[in-house]
Formats: sequence, C-alpha cells, structure tokens
Amino acid sequence: MQKKEQVSSLQIIFMIMLFEIGSTPLFLLGSKAKQDSWLAMGTGAAAGFLLLLLLLWIQLSSPKLDLIGMLKFHFGRFAGSIIGGIYCLYFAYESMRNVRDLGELTAMTLLPLTPMSITMLIFVLTALYAIWKGTEVVFRLPEVLLPLVLFFYGLLVLLLGIMGSIDFNRLLPIFENGLGPIIKAALPDIVSFPFGQMIVFLMLWSLWNKPGVPVRNTLSAYITISLFLIFMNALNVAVLGPTIAGISQLPFLKTVRTLSSLKFVERLDILVTIQLFIGLQIKMMIFYYCAVKGATGLTRKSAKWCVFPVGAVIYASSFLARDYTQHITFGLGPSLKIDTLFQIAIPLLLGLSILVRGNMKHSSGWK
Repeated sequence: MQKKEQVSSLQIIFMIMLFEIGSTPLFLLGSKAKQDSWLAMGTGAAAGFLLLLLLLWIQLSSPKLDLIGMLKFHFGRFAGSIIGGIYCLYFAYESMRNVRDLGELTAMTLLPLTPMSITMLIFVLTALYAIWKGTEVVFRLPEVLLPLVLFFYGLLVLLLGIMGSIDFNRLLPIFENGLGPIIKAALPDIVSFPFGQMIVFLMLWSLWNKPGVPVRNTLSAYITISLFLIFMNALNVAVLGPTIAGISQLPFLKTVRTLSSLKFVERLDILVTIQLFIGLQIKMMIFYYCAVKGATGLTRKSAKWCVFPVGAVIYASSFLARDYTQHITFGLGPSLKIDTLFQIAIPLLLGLSILVRGNMKHSSGWK
C-alpha cells in the first residue's frame, strides 16, 4: 500500500462499527449462559476493551508503523518478517472464513440452486476490485453502508416492539447459576469473536490522516457498537426464549420470521440476509486488505501485485471444510486457540518489548 493513502476519523469510526457488526447478530453468542447470554456478551466486550487499550498503547509507541513494521522493529527483521508472514496467513484465513459464511448463507436463504463456488467467487472478486482501487475506496464503503444497516436494524426492532414480540421477562432470572457460566461463555469465545478481531486495526490506524493515533474515535466507536451487540443478543432471547435461541442455527433470522403475521410486508428475512451480507462482506474485505497490506510490506511489491495471489489463496482455502457443520465446528473449536495466539499472546510480547526498550532507553539517558 502507498503511504500517501490516508483515511479520515469518520471513516475509521464507521469501519470499526461495521467491522464489529459483521456476522455477529447472526448468532447467539454466549448461548451456554442461556438467558444470561447478554451478560456474557457484555463480559466479552469488557475484556475486549482491555485488549483494545493494549493495542492502542502498542500503536501509540509507533504511530507511523503498521503491525508488520512494528514486528520487524521489535523482533528484528528476520524474526519479525516470519511472524509478519504468519499474520498475513492468519488474516487470509479469517477472510476465508467469512467467504465461506457468505457462500453458506447465500445457499441457505437466497440462491439454494446456485453453486457456492460461483457465489463465493463473486464475493472475492468484489473485494478484490475494491482493494485494487485503493484504500480510499475500501474505507468509503462503510460511510454509505453503515447508516443503511443501522436504519434497517432499527426498523426491525421497532416492528418487533409494535407486534409485541419482545418479552424481556425471558431474560429472567438474572445470574440464575451465578457468574461461572457467564465468564465461561465469554472467555475466550466472545473475546476472540468479535472483539479480539480488532487486532486488524494495528494494520489500519497508521493510515489516519492526522498526526498520532485516533484513540478517542476508536474507543467511542467500540463502546457504541458493543452496546448495540449486547442489545441485539438480548433481543434474540427476549423474542425466542433462551432454549430456542440457543439451538437455532440462525437465531436472528428466526426472530425476524416471527413478524410473518404482518399483512403489509412479506419476507423481512431477506432484508436481514442482505444486512448480514453487508457485514460479512466488509469483514471479509478488511481481512483480505490487511493480508495484502502485510504482503506488500514484506515483499515491497505494490498492492496490485499481491491482491491476486492473496485472493486466490483465500478463495481456494474456502473449500477446505466439507460442509457448514465442519466449518462451524472448527471455527468454534481449534480456531479459537489460534485466535488467542494472534490476538493476545503476540500483542502481549510486543507490549513487553516496548516496555523493555523504554526502560533501556531511560536507563541509558537517551532522549
């Protein structure tokens, strides 16, 4: 990526919010906590906030560098390049998971007779085109799409309220089994997805068009969208009840289908599906973009040299899982251990390196 490419504060705020939404409302995160799943979501958001503070502190130590540059600086060119290359593969892997989610969602809801290989190729090519056009195009999309997504989520919540589908008594009793199930449901699952995925912004904060790091913008966006996601989690339980919401494959779609008795509008689930497409596509594109940006920093080639091979890897790897069940099982199992390494362990090592360098600099009397 070219250094002259920069993004505004509003673009960063909108990107964080739409990125965090992604496919999160699609599932009932923390379902093991039953009616306390929204508390598990809040616990995960709080733990993710602490992780976000660590990431911002790391970025503040080197405001002009992205993650790849910081890895080289703190771990040496050789080791840093190897870890940076692994991060590129991690970003590509996360992008692949969203590509597969898009393909499966399309097959389940909109185009059951169309081969997933075709629909997933279209999604990858769409992201490829945006990345090819440059950073400005990538970050301009949330400015258009986020208001639309939030408007339709608000409309659906309003309709659910008017129809009397929402019963917050289904969230009772609170803390029925104590804090244990809530913490167990939140850590590390909800921290890893979606809040720990903020690790990608170590690749993006350095693009800010002002000096320094957009700390206030990032924190305000994170807090706002965390409250939104906690509410949406509680909404699914308030409409469906903890048992049905917990066993549903796509609980929010089931929630919206309770509006089927409306006479003046039909197939609102299609509207939800389109919103989820937008969130998944943006999340997939950002992981794809970061993989390309990382490969660019490692190879010193232009983004247009890297965008095609990275896209080919993402598309090809999206077929690794035999079916959706295997895809989800791996995502909620071994994948979480991978996430912990990249989202928590390596950033902690970076933070430790910053502290050691700072102490050495101070003790040596450097200025």
